[in-house]
Amino acid sequence: MPRSSAATETTCGETAFSGQCLCGQVRVSVRGEPLRTGLCHCTDCRKESGSAFTFYAVWPAHQFEHTGDTSEFQGRSFCPRCGSRLFSIDDQEAEIKLGILSQAPTPLVPSYELWAKRREPWLRPVEGAEQYEEDRN
Repeated sequence: MPRSSAATETTCGETAFSGQCLCGQVRVSVRGEPLRTGLCHCTDCRKESGSAFTFYAVWPAHQFEHTGDTSEFQGRSFCPRCGSRLFSIDDQEAEIKLGILSQAPTPLVPSYELWAKRREPWLRPVEGAEQYEEDRN
């Protein structure tokens, strides 16, 4: 995974990323490198993000922390005050919306794109990223 000075090093030498919602009420942090980083062009992600795609990364759940009150809709957590979309989490994995990170731009690069058949025609595929017409196998 590419690194840059945008990543924060902890005292253990482990990469860490942090961020917050628009109003600052919810803060998130993750430790270590993500399991995977992707873009999704599906209609749910488009509607949920209000954009042409969602840029996210997935970490093991135990490497993720958050503070502040969140609300949830269909497994997606958001700030009830400002509405920022933040993360999804289960017992195994935490999926973080990378637009909330303080480090911008991030050193994280998508390794795959989902629902490429719904990608806007003016968007180019990410070079070197696996392309899936729909979900990953």
